Amino acid sequence: MTDLARYQDALTIQRVLNTARTIAIVGLSGNELRASHFVGFYLKRHGYRVIPVNPRESEVLGERSYGDLLDVPEPVDIVNVFRAPDALPQIARQTVHIGAGALWCQFGVINEPAAREAEEGGVAVVMDRCIKVEHARYAGRMHWLGFNTRRITSVRAGLQ
Repeated sequence: MTDLARYQDALTIQRVLNTARTIAIVGLSGNELRASHFVGFYLKRHGYRVIPVNPRESEVLGERSYGDLLDVPEPVDIVNVFRAPDALPQIARQTVHIGAGALWCQFGVINEPAAREAEEGGVAVVMDRCIKVEHARYAGRMHWLGFNTRRITSVRAGLQ
């Protein structure tokens, strides 16, 4: 197993998603056209408490935005990162410091030394995966064109 593959373990992903209630999204944008905004909206809609962490925003998705993870006044289960890979070492250290259960790095946010540092601090790490896509996959909401057909097959009804 390559180093990156160990940060994409299906059982870890499911455990992290199924046990979390609060997700701090580092880099959550107020711009509705940004991926981070869409992901935050999706997670909030599916019952997670979303905490924006972005010093450039005062409020996102109706929630107060914090300058960094150390400013968040409540426990965090997952730190979800929409930042450049070179920002990960500091974010990983802050994730360990606040006692978060997981560090989740979105597509392209890859920094294996930072991931190892988080792991050594007792934090589960998921890297180069989209939290929205993985949630949809394991919650049965992954479907063609966004329509939930409530079927787990590619065979159309009536053609069986």
